Amino acid sequence: MSAPDTIPTSTGKILQFPENFLWGTATSPTQVEGHIQNEWTDFTAQDGGHCRIACDHYHRYPEDVQWMAKLGTNAYRFGIEWARLQAAPFAPLNQNELARYIDLLDRLKAAHITPMVVLHHFSNPPWINALGGWTNPKTISAFVDYVQKLVPALKDRVHLWNTFNEPDTYACVAYLLGGFPPQRKWKLGQFRKVIAHMARAHVQASRIIRRDGDAGRKPEVGIAKNWTFFQAYKKISLWDRATAFGCHYTFNKFVLDAFLGGGRRHDSTFIGLNYYGRVRFHHFRAMIPASGTPVKRLKDFGFICDDMVERYPEGLEKILTYLQRKARLPIYITEHGAASTDEKFRERDLRENLSALHRSIAAGTDVRGFFYWSLLDNFEWQFGYTKKFGLLAVDFADEKLPRTMKPLAEVYAKICQENAVVI
Repeated sequence: MSAPDTIPTSTGKILQFPENFLWGTATSPTQVEGHIQNEWTDFTAQDGGHCRIACDHYHRYPEDVQWMAKLGTNAYRFGIEWARLQAAPFAPLNQNELARYIDLLDRLKAAHITPMVVLHHFSNPPWINALGGWTNPKTISAFVDYVQKLVPALKDRVHLWNTFNEPDTYACVAYLLGGFPPQRKWKLGQFRKVIAHMARAHVQASRIIRRDGDAGRKPEVGIAKNWTFFQAYKKISLWDRATAFGCHYTFNKFVLDAFLGGGRRHDSTFIGLNYYGRVRFHHFRAMIPASGTPVKRLKDFGFICDDMVERYPEGLEKILTYLQRKARLPIYITEHGAASTDEKFRERDLRENLSALHRSIAAGTDVRGFFYWSLLDNFEWQFGYTKKFGLLAVDFADEKLPRTMKPLAEVYAKICQENAVVI
């Protein structure tokens, strides 16, 4: 890739990104598709919502691809729902459902949009959950069978693969915090089992993808690792520092080592980074809106937050430098976004984080793409429809679920089309 440029202007700077840089959006099937039978189907979120229809992307994907083209994006990261394609362990793939995903991929190709496919994004087939989900080592062989059948079917259309999205978040919220199904709390042993089993499955799936997924272009494969900075609000608070260290060790270091430690680094060709910000602790409490601390109170502490976490743009530069040194692999920013109805806040947040990304690339970090979370306002897991991450608004009060572009979408479209951000 060509080196990034910084071009001074009379009103600021133009940060030019490398040639062939991917500018994309991201979604997950449970959050946007609807019409899925998995552990989320009968789950009721905090706002009373459910994912049974969601954004109806299942039927509306041709229109949503047109929206991507209007945005000027050249990439799209999306999940393929395992529950749609296999009705039982080791069963043949459902050809009707496979054909729908193939049609989506063909429409993306026609729009000159590169797909990145996610194989697991927080959901499982019912028959996997009946066996204990990822706490059961038998899930590894079932997942590997699924991958072994899917990759040859899609290899002509896909060369970028994510095996697992945020295994740390999935295992933590399902088995420690109780927010995701099966809603268990403080089951540290089960958390560790899930991570260990997913890491083993990633290694085996990666080898299949690299062996069977080459259709004239070498396939790329990696996980998407969420990274949160955990810190004490007051450095003099030893207990808050200990809490932050424990969270960092468990959710960052332990998970990253499980997937990329030792020889396992060679089983990935890139690492995906999902980055949103940081969590600071005050008297053992996580000072973020997602944990119930009011945004107004956080402002009194001097925190800048969206509706989920504290924003920390300089942290993006720090973690990219660390990952480059640790993993020695190319990096994609597989998710970054802000949940807020304040579009000026979201624009400022995007520009600040892209500035940090540009500085990191200029310093030599091999970052090859950026995927904004999310294309659509959607079902945000245990929070339901209250967290507005979308570039496109969806009117969930209208049964037709109309999409409209938000102001940030106009900003992001200009960035994508010019391969540059103005600061």
